Amino acid sequence: MKAAQENLVTLNINGLQKNLYVRNAETLLYTLRDQLGLMGAKPGCENGDCGTCTILIDGTPINSCHILTVEAVNHQITTIEGLLDQTVQNDFIKNWAIQCGYCTPGYVLNSYALIENCPDPDDAVIDEWLESNICRCTGYQEIKEAVKSMLNVRKNKNGSYY
Repeated sequence: MKAAQENLVTLNINGLQKNLYVRNAETLLYTLRDQLGLMGAKPGCENGDCGTCTILIDGTPINSCHILTVEAVNHQITTIEGLLDQTVQNDFIKNWAIQCGYCTPGYVLNSYALIENCPDPDDAVIDEWLESNICRCTGYQEIKEAVKSMLNVRKNKNGSYY
């Protein structure tokens, strides 16, 4: 039973269409977590500074605490649960870029988008992409090394990382 102020929307999440009722003021972060059980996007600062709630919308990293669910209709949403290729996660593990793990899903999605959108970034570009996320364990160097490792693998495979 829907509340009077809720609207039926259809979201494209991880390749599946989901119909659900949402309030107009509900953020995508809480729709993902509370209605769909997708817990990979984490609540952190909830003002867009920490990146723990990062998801991909049409391949672009977005803080899900900053977008209303109704704004995500007609877009492709990818959460960490939908990133089926484990290659990025494996490189994070190999490089000890996981620390406590709270920020890791956001960093993994942000790194995946970096690799897809900027196939040959220099250090400044990598730093710029990664600065949208905060690691309270201060594992920044390990995270950057994981990204560089992924980029080297991609170069050695003639541009195809996967």
